[in-house]
Amino acid sequence: MTSAPGDGGIGPGGVGGSRGVGGWVARLVGGRGWAVWPTLVSIAASGTAAGTTLVIAWGIGAAAFGRFTLVLTIALIVTVGMLLNLNYVMFQELPRADPRDRPALVTTALFTTLALGGGLVVAGLLASPLLTRLLGVDVRTLCFALALALSMTVNQLTESFLRGLKRFGFVAGLKLAVAAVYLAAAAWCLLVAGIRDAEVYLVALIVTNVVFALVAVAGFDVVPRSWSAALARSLLRHGAYMSVIAAFTAVLFGADMIFLNHWATGGDVGVYSVYNGFPKRLLGVVFTEGVGLVLLPVLATADKVAALRRIGRLAPALAAATAVFSFAASAVFFLVLRAEYPYEPGLMALSAVGIGVHTVFNLYLFALSMDGVRGAKVLIACLAVGSPAALALQAGFISWQGLTGGLVAFALTNVVLVAVVAVAAARVYRARPTEVER
Repeated sequence: MTSAPGDGGIGPGGVGGSRGVGGWVARLVGGRGWAVWPTLVSIAASGTAAGTTLVIAWGIGAAAFGRFTLVLTIALIVTVGMLLNLNYVMFQELPRADPRDRPALVTTALFTTLALGGGLVVAGLLASPLLTRLLGVDVRTLCFALALALSMTVNQLTESFLRGLKRFGFVAGLKLAVAAVYLAAAAWCLLVAGIRDAEVYLVALIVTNVVFALVAVAGFDVVPRSWSAALARSLLRHGAYMSVIAAFTAVLFGADMIFLNHWATGGDVGVYSVYNGFPKRLLGVVFTEGVGLVLLPVLATADKVAALRRIGRLAPALAAATAVFSFAASAVFFLVLRAEYPYEPGLMALSAVGIGVHTVFNLYLFALSMDGVRGAKVLIACLAVGSPAALALQAGFISWQGLTGGLVAFALTNVVLVAVVAVAAARVYRARPTEVER
């Protein structure tokens, strides 16, 4: 099913001229569209998960869905400290490692992550008086966020093992099966049991994450005796730069929900999470969790200068296509939501613009993150430069205009970040002149 990245031509008569997701990956990384089927299955799985979110939003109402999303947002931020980006380290190290060394890599990463995750749960509970005041939530909400963060951490790590080992078909099929179970459970709770409590769906999400991780364990070797403190330190150092990047991005793309929770009502938080969060889930369907299934391991060995040049050329078209897709999807799906979620083309357009630019930022982030320390340093510098302005825009617009201000701020945040990253990447990643050019 797989072939080495980088071989094969690009042009009307080659793989680069093929259509669809596989051809898009081939054009980006200069290789073949060699894992189209797992990619499509993964897209179906992510689409099912996104559909489940929409069903839950429709069923429990804006205020309850606002709490659901707030817990998820806090969990995503906490996950950074639990995972320390060892999943990205696995994307890079497992494809390049000797098969005999892979059990030690997997075991060390898994046990280290479980220890970190458990430690942060305990620390979070001990610091709950301070954290609840800082985040504007109660202790129960914080507990749900910590539990969800730990389940998401083991989910992401075990998925990275399977992707790093290029078991794309297995991970895609497992994602689809788990997503289908989650959708069925949510539908039963809403349509049969009539449950409108957000906590029930949070518990279901936590359980599905854990089930995925447990089943995924069968896909790789865990050898407890192979755990190594020296290897753990090496992996954590490797992931340290990416952990800083993850912390920046988690705050940048999570602070809007916390600001809204502070300056708006619970209903507004729920509506915003649909207008902004649901299109981002769709982005995950068509790109992050679809194309990314094979894109990240391929980028680990791709020529970064060529890849970044292709990203620069594809960026305008990709942003426009994603924005159009996001707007069209929102126009359809908002028709089936209750009146609590207003059908407003202006808000949908603002969300679509933000999602389009956010796609380009994610593409740059993925490409640079797969270049080890050099790429990580570039990203950290860019985020350090862009974050103060972005957070100021979010706080200012949300305190002024609430939901609408949040959508405007999200779009402007991504414009700022893309501009900074594109300029920095162009300066750092320059093709070496050929002998003729010299």
